[in-house]
Amino acid sequence: MDSVRIDKWLWAVRLFKTRSQASEACRKGNVKIDGKPVKASREVSVGNIIDIHQNPIIKTAEVKNVIKNRVGAKLVPDHMIDRTPQSEYDKLIMMTEMNPEWRERGAGRPTKKERRSITKLKNNKL
Repeated sequence: MDSVRIDKWLWAVRLFKTRSQASEACRKGNVKIDGKPVKASREVSVGNIIDIHQNPIIKTAEVKNVIKNRVGAKLVPDHMIDRTPQSEYDKLIMMTEMNPEWRERGAGRPTKKERRSITKLKNNKL
């Protein structure tokens, strides 16, 4: 097999949770090959560089091996080379750290004191 649909490949290498999400990203123009938006039916082959816009970062992947069936997370490096610059991942980390509203799962509702500090942080940002 030397080519497969891009939406199927994106789903197979776990860049999207479902194939329909991969198709929708293609339809919206968030998936590009060689800087040009592609349709979900576009065939992808070995050596293609794919840019995927997933807010707030842009992931870049190179096709190492063409597959049509979903693989386990440990096997993804056998089929794809992640070319995303570290600065994109740093941007994602910075966005999560700057969100004062984020709370640990299971921490419950904020106390009155915590709520006041969140409001104070929000007002200082504006």
